[in-house]
Amino acid sequence: MAQPVLSALNIYPLKSASGISLKNTEMEQRGLPHDRRWMVVDDSGQFMTQRTVPRMALVQTQLVNQTLTLNAPGMPELCLPLLPKKDVSEEVEIWGDRCEAWVANQQSTRWISEYLGKNCKIVFMPDNSNRPVDPDYSLGDHQIAFSDAFPLLLISEASLKDLNRRLPETFSMNRFRPNLVVNNTEPYEEDTWKLIKIGDCELQIVKPCSRCVLTTVDPETGEFSGKEPLRTLASYRKQNGKVLFGQNLIAQKLERLEVGMLVKIITQT
Repeated sequence: MAQPVLSALNIYPLKSASGISLKNTEMEQRGLPHDRRWMVVDDSGQFMTQRTVPRMALVQTQLVNQTLTLNAPGMPELCLPLLPKKDVSEEVEIWGDRCEAWVANQQSTRWISEYLGKNCKIVFMPDNSNRPVDPDYSLGDHQIAFSDAFPLLLISEASLKDLNRRLPETFSMNRFRPNLVVNNTEPYEEDTWKLIKIGDCELQIVKPCSRCVLTTVDPETGEFSGKEPLRTLASYRKQNGKVLFGQNLIAQKLERLEVGMLVKIITQT
C-alpha cells in the first residue's frame, strides 16, 4: 500500500458548531490555530455542547480576515473579533477543568441566547488561560483549548469506510469531528501508531478517542437521528466499556501542515 497521506485539515472555532476545512496551517501548542478557542457556557459557567443542545450543530462558522462569523437558522449574522481584547473575564468549567475565559460581548450573549432559547453566552480562551492536558497522558507541559481532552483528533478514511460498510446508511466524516484525516491506510491502522511525522511536524498518539451520543446528532438537521453510528461501533469497537473511534494526538514539534503531505510512521505498537 502507498504511504499514508494527510487528506483533510479541520478546525472547529466554536465548540460544537460546524467546522472549517483548511488547505494548510501552522501547528500551535494547543492544536490547530483557532480550534475550539470559543465555547458556549450557561449561567453557571458550565460548557454546553450538542450532547444536550443538538441545535448547536447548525451554527455555521467562517473565518474572514480577523473575524469569526457565525450564522444560524433564523438569526442575523454575528461577527466577532478573531483575537478579542480582554473585557469581562470569568471562570468557566469544562469536563471538571476550571479555567479563565473572556465573555465575547453583550451582542453575542443576546444572539446565542435567542438562538438556543436559554440564557447562555459565548466565551473565548485567551493564551494565558491554564488548561493542561491530563497528566496521565501528557508528555510535558501541554495545554489545550476547549477541546474535550486533547489538542488533536485523527481518523483515517479507511476506518470510516469500514464503519459505513457495517451501517444501514452512510455517515460522513463530520459526524466525528476530526482535525486530521488520513488516506492510504488499512482500516484502524491508526490504532497501531505511536509517533508520526507529517512534514516536519511530529505528533504523538496518546489515547484512543471514546465516542458518545454527540455522534448521533445529524449535522444537517441539528437533531438526534437515532442510535447509529454508536450502536454499530459498540458491536466491534468497545473496550473497557468505552466505544473507540479515532486517535487523540499531542504535537511534539510545531511545524506547518498542508493537505497532501505524506504521513511517516516513526514508531508503532
